[in-house]
Amino acid sequence: MSFHIVLVTPEIAGNTGNIGRTCVATDTKLHLIRPLGFVINDKTLKRAGMDYWKHVDLEIHDSLEEFLEKYKGNRMFLATTKGGKNYCQYAYEDGDMILFGAESRGLPEKFIEANKAMAIRIPMSGAAEFRSLNLANCANIILFEALRQNGFQGLK
Repeated sequence: MSFHIVLVTPEIAGNTGNIGRTCVATDTKLHLIRPLGFVINDKTLKRAGMDYWKHVDLEIHDSLEEFLEKYKGNRMFLATTKGGKNYCQYAYEDGDMILFGAESRGLPEKFIEANKAMAIRIPMSGAAEFRSLNLANCANIILFEALRQNGFQGLK
């Protein structure tokens, strides 16, 4: 069982390190799409990822377009506060990719519009002052739902 977490222009090293650590623990591939808001050897990234960072199955892409061309055959879910469906309403399958945008702005609007059917969201309070959850928390919530649906295959 193999899922992919894709971070499109992540800005905060600590979030990426935390997600990398989760990816190691779940045999999930991590994709980072440039530009990044930090350098890969950033001490904050390594502190959040602890000594697991060297074990991350990592692929770095120069642009969203390059990534999309390379993986055009894979099913992709766009995690966004603008998603039309609750993330639990899908049946996740081996090879699925879950894309997350930058912490400050999310995924590009045009990209979401062009892929509305695959835009998912995590239910939250409707309070106007509450915009979103932490990126690493969102990645963990959705990834573990995908793993749960598949019986945590390969994990103990």
